[in-house]
Amino acid sequence: MLALLGLVPATAVAVPALQFASTRLGARRVRPASGFHHAYFPNVTLRTHEGERVRLYRDMLADKTVLVSFCRAGDADVGDLATRNLVRLQRLLGDRCGRDVFMVSLTLAPEADTPERLRRYRDLYEVGPGWTFLTGRPRDLELCRVRFGFGERGPGHIILLGNEPHERWLASHALANPDRLLDQLNRVAGLQA
Repeated sequence: MLALLGLVPATAVAVPALQFASTRLGARRVRPASGFHHAYFPNVTLRTHEGERVRLYRDMLADKTVLVSFCRAGDADVGDLATRNLVRLQRLLGDRCGRDVFMVSLTLAPEADTPERLRRYRDLYEVGPGWTFLTGRPRDLELCRVRFGFGERGPGHIILLGNEPHERWLASHALANPDRLLDQLNRVAGLQA
């Protein structure tokens, strides 16, 4: 986790700590970070839990404070604990979720997690507005995982809290106390020192 904490700001803002240029995803090479979010974060087309097509950077990250997580809608052990905890955080956010802070979950199992399955998963946990679940082509989601700084084993319980316009990012544990997560989100958003 400590390595990830140091990696996220470096990959999102400046020259990446790892050599992503040598990483191959299918036939596409992953370019190193340019120092600008719009050039670094993938702007791949993904589908929401409602079936709507969105661009990851333009529609979900640009000019926003975000909480980014990865999930598997069929993960009955690890993912359920994290989702339940993030739902508690969402309730603490209240109407700020979807207005001041946006929650985004990208699937790690795009072949299985269709928009319909993601919608049922959201309904199961009574996820409120302001939290979007995304699926898409496997290679696009793999590119997202790499660009968010996660290795081949995936993010585990790690989430990213980001203030994209101010290039301020923090990695945290999805199972942390929701009050602590709220405090971290407020700091990333610039609402407290």
